[in-house]
Amino acid sequence: MQKQPARLYGLIGFPLGHSFSQDYFNKMFESEGIDAKYINFELPDIGDLNEAIAQYPNLCGLNVTIPYKEQVIPYMDEMDPVAARIGAVNVIKFIGSGASLKLKGFNSDVIGFSQSIAPLLNDSRRKALVLGTGGASKAVCCALEDLGVETQLVSRSPRPGVITYADITPAIIADHKVIVNTTPLGMYPNVDSCPQIPYSDLTPQHLCYDLLYNPDTTLFMRKAAEHGAETKNGLEMLLLQAFAAWQIWNE
Repeated sequence: MQKQPARLYGLIGFPLGHSFSQDYFNKMFESEGIDAKYINFELPDIGDLNEAIAQYPNLCGLNVTIPYKEQVIPYMDEMDPVAARIGAVNVIKFIGSGASLKLKGFNSDVIGFSQSIAPLLNDSRRKALVLGTGGASKAVCCALEDLGVETQLVSRSPRPGVITYADITPAIIADHKVIVNTTPLGMYPNVDSCPQIPYSDLTPQHLCYDLLYNPDTTLFMRKAAEHGAETKNGLEMLLLQAFAAWQIWNE
């Protein structure tokens, strides 16, 4: 019978075919001789969370991805101030065990994104359009605001403080030199989709950052680059937030 690792970590989300975390953490555990394993918990419903946790008494921490970064909050016993401010959790730290187990919610997306985009900002890049309004979008807005960048949310449906894709005029594009895609549009296997923005209005002064990393170059990035915009995908952010998650679990 195979010996169980001393510590278990995992990822909750649905679906998880796109996930990079399992491979990343298991390679890290192996290379650093850490007695731990990382597994995927593909939960069709967030209501299955407590049952999944109960099955694995050696579970020490979880990452959270689409679509549960906001839905997981009611399951937290405690929230880190940054995660509470954002209203989204992508790292859960297990404190104690058994009947005294407590779950504390953190957000390492904000750390990863902030460290990744900061070197690309300049005096002309002080306003950003943030495409999408989900959990990742909230972390992006928090990071940008802390970096002194004003944000404008964009969604398919209008509401207070949020404009629609149809509202994006050439003047708005000219005024917002940073555009961040936080939507899943363009993610593998649906690589032929992208957010509907007026790409022809982009210039070499623009930075178009896609949180997606599979494929390496999304259609959003390709169309932006055709008009000279600087582009970046989410792989570095992913690595930085994974490293931050490991620090959270072990501090």
